[in-house]
Amino acid sequence: MNTMERIQQLLGDEGMYLLEHRCETIGKEMLNLPGPDFVDRVTALTDRSTPVLRSLSTLFGSGRLAGTGYLSILPVDQGIEHSAGASFAPNPIYFDPENIVKLALEAGCNAVASTYGVLASVARKYAHKIPFVMKINHNELLTYPNKYDQILFASVEQAFEMGAVAVGATIYFGSEESDRQIQEVSTAFEIAHSLGMATILWCYLRNNAFKTADKDYHVAADLTGQANHLGVTIGADIIKQKLPENNGGFTALKFGKTAKAVYEKLSSDHPIDLTRYQVANCYMGRAGLINSGGASGGESDIAEAVKTAVINKRAGGMGLILGRKAFQRPMKEGVEVIRAVQDVYLADEVTIA
Repeated sequence: MNTMERIQQLLGDEGMYLLEHRCETIGKEMLNLPGPDFVDRVTALTDRSTPVLRSLSTLFGSGRLAGTGYLSILPVDQGIEHSAGASFAPNPIYFDPENIVKLALEAGCNAVASTYGVLASVARKYAHKIPFVMKINHNELLTYPNKYDQILFASVEQAFEMGAVAVGATIYFGSEESDRQIQEVSTAFEIAHSLGMATILWCYLRNNAFKTADKDYHVAADLTGQANHLGVTIGADIIKQKLPENNGGFTALKFGKTAKAVYEKLSSDHPIDLTRYQVANCYMGRAGLINSGGASGGESDIAEAVKTAVINKRAGGMGLILGRKAFQRPMKEGVEVIRAVQDVYLADEVTIA
């Protein structure tokens, strides 16, 4: 079975729906698409310094996807974000940070993204072997009752000293704390760029009002798209976002500002069109969109991961950042999941819709 046959098998009944879709909302000719020359063609036109361009080139030049313009990143900050016990109990070897890096290396990822503690504990052995992305802020779940606030755990300077090529951060857009988070991350990204590192922003939504009895608008294309737009505005080179599952958050929740054309002309109910709207809000792809892999669902993980990759690639996205579907299983199986995702980006037959 060749690669394309395997992709089609994993997509199952949705194969034609996803692989043959033609996007008639925002045309692909309007996008700054990923490619081997992305840094030269797009990023080099910005105010980013030569060291930042070098850092981005290091990201794009590593792993199985080297030279394609696409990214496959292993993110493991769940020891804080979801608690170590809940995250690593399915496979306790990942309590040891070295195994996190080994998984990323074995799978051929472009980079590994994790906490200061995880990466610092093995930096001298691995920072020159695989690009490090250090997350500088986190939401911790030990405070009782639980709160949801991204607070700084480390400094940009610590990322620089360990040899990281990029810093990552999360903002909970829509939360009461978002103003402070925006200001903190904007300052941090300015410092990161001054030190020659790239920046990746987890543009997540967080507000109880975004979830109604009918739908969870935390994954609405219009709301996540606006979060992406804010993220690029404060200096993110790459945006991490959840795959959209619905639309019409602004209209259903009756807040903010939007336009009928967002729903009638610039998007549709098709997942590729919804994701295309996310890409458009990343300055039409001038900042790359990488979608998250989501929680582990067991045996369906590899099929779900491949489906997400197909949607992201065909929408004009830049790759996938997949963690729990890989590290919450034996390492050999985790490698298989990650490589199946990478195969989507390596397959010329999976085209831009």
